[in-house]
Amino acid sequence: QVQLVESGGGSVQPGESLRLSCVASGRAFSDLSMAWFRQTPGAEREGVALSFSDGRISYSDSVKGRFAISKDIAKSTVYLQMNSLQPEDTAAYYCAAYFVGNFNTPSGFFDPENYRYWGRGTQVTVSS
Repeated sequence: QVQLVESGGGSVQPGESLRLSCVASGRAFSDLSMAWFRQTPGAEREGVALSFSDGRISYSDSVKGRFAISKDIAKSTVYLQMNSLQPEDTAAYYCAAYFVGNFNTPSGFFDPENYRYWGRGTQVTVSS
C-alpha cells in the first residue's frame, strides 16, 4: 500500500508559478513510477507529467515547456513545478503512483487506469 499526500495548490494570477509536492509512504520511493494528473469538473482525468522509476520523464503537450516534474528520493517526494500558468491550467491536481501498464507502450503512460495509488488532490486556480 502506498499513501500519497499532495500540497502546494492555491490561487494565482496568469503568468505566475506554483510548485506542487507529493509525499509518498509505504513503499521504497526509488521503486515508484510517479505521475501528476489534473481534472476539472465533468472532465476526464488528464495526465500532465510522469517520472518513471527508470528515469524516463514525459509531459503532455499542453504543459510541455512550462511544467517540470522532479523527485527527491531522500524526501520521498515528487514535485511539479508549474510556470507561466494560464486559466486553462485551473484544475484539481492529483499525484499518482505505481504504474501497472506497459512501460514500452507510450499511449498508456497517461491512462489513469494504469496507476494503482492516488492522492486526494490539491486545487490550483489561475485567474485574474
